[in-house]
Amino acid sequence: MGALTSFPRITPFLWFDNNAEEAVEFYLSVFKNSRQLTVLRNSEGGPAPAGTVLTIAFELDGQPFTALNGGPHFKFTEAVSFVVRCDSQQEIDEYWAKLSAGGSEVQCGWLKDKFGLSWQIVPANLSDLVKNPKAMQALMKMTKLNIDELERAAQ
Repeated sequence: MGALTSFPRITPFLWFDNNAEEAVEFYLSVFKNSRQLTVLRNSEGGPAPAGTVLTIAFELDGQPFTALNGGPHFKFTEAVSFVVRCDSQQEIDEYWAKLSAGGSEVQCGWLKDKFGLSWQIVPANLSDLVKNPKAMQALMKMTKLNIDELERAAQ
């Protein structure tokens, strides 16, 4: 059995230009309980020089991903993002600082990392909080989310 047969049926597959290794190293440094699984290298006649990395299978906090060195043809858009549920403001602050470094802050808890991938850094109880219209209004004015302010608005 190959490494991918132990993956869930559906796994995010991320297309990078030619920096999948750099991206995987970065993501592994951001998320605890993460690891690189397998590396598939190009063979003769592949899309890139033989021996260079084609794909890297990895896990971020138990969630499997695959990174592909696919070339400059496609870029990430905000149409796809990854949600990071945080149990505390400290977690929000840490993930926000690490993932936005070299990237850009957007709004409502969204950011783009230095590779252009979109992330939502949110409190674990966000869906309960935003049921209150005042909390939703507060969220719409924020860039990085502030749990205390959202909870105050929800009261």
